[in-house]
Amino acid sequence: MLESMERTVGMRLPGSLAIMAMVLAGCGRDDGAQPGPAAESGNSSPARAAAPPDAGTVPAARWDLQSSGEGVALALMSAPERSAIRLFCQAGQDRLLVNVPAFRPIASEERLSFGSGGEVVALVADGSGDRQRGGVSAAGAVPDDLAALIGGPVSASYGAQNSGPHPAPPQNLSRAFVAACREGAAGARPAVGAPSAPAGPCRMQDGKPLGAAPLRAIGTEPFWGARIEGRCVTYSHPEDQRGTRIWTRFTPAPDGGGTWSGALGGRRFELKTRAAPGCSDGMSDRRYPLAADLSVGGERRSGCAEPL
Repeated sequence: MLESMERTVGMRLPGSLAIMAMVLAGCGRDDGAQPGPAAESGNSSPARAAAPPDAGTVPAARWDLQSSGEGVALALMSAPERSAIRLFCQAGQDRLLVNVPAFRPIASEERLSFGSGGEVVALVADGSGDRQRGGVSAAGAVPDDLAALIGGPVSASYGAQNSGPHPAPPQNLSRAFVAACREGAAGARPAVGAPSAPAGPCRMQDGKPLGAAPLRAIGTEPFWGARIEGRCVTYSHPEDQRGTRIWTRFTPAPDGGGTWSGALGGRRFELKTRAAPGCSDGMSDRRYPLAADLSVGGERRSGCAEPL
């Protein structure tokens, strides 16, 4: 029996080796073979199904200078027909327009800030949106420091919405854009007796110019001061002698005074004026036509005011 088993094993062993050799040979042929239709199907290995390195790559945004008979535009193109931010100066006009397609219009928000680094300008925004360009557009006179406003990474803000900082425009494009804008602004300067330029954002509220005259307010114990232009109040005190501009909402009063309501450092700021001929600042013999009451940082202060 033992000899019979040995003969049986001896007879089967060569067959097993042959089968293994055929399997190994078949594997070797697959590794070296060119991929056929099966290798290109969805059942192929991950390495063969990988996309080319540049497939799906989003092109980097680039600045583009566009000029026509209507004016000159400097746009950051995020796609062939789509801009992330667009600046436009109309030919023969002292007017800069900034459009941000991604911004959502806010009916009560009339200010869009734009600039680079510490150089910022406030423009009058259209709270109903820009149907032609999309998003929100804002406009104002061509700033004297336009070159500085686009001299570095560019940003824009509108309410709580922000766009940027975007890469700085190439110097050759920014220089050409600034030159074209200044040329248009110079050609649009009004002659003597001609109507003045459109009101800036400080003098606009609810889409209409504010008729309030500029004022200066002053108070003592503690010392404080305020310069009022439309809805903008520049508040100063000994620790901030240069002053901080506060964006407020103006409510006129029947007696010629008014209320400017806003926020400073996240806290309520309110300045009221009222008719009070003979108001004294407590420091000199000077008399003022208006009295001023200030509420700031939880404190109440008083003083006087007069037209600038």
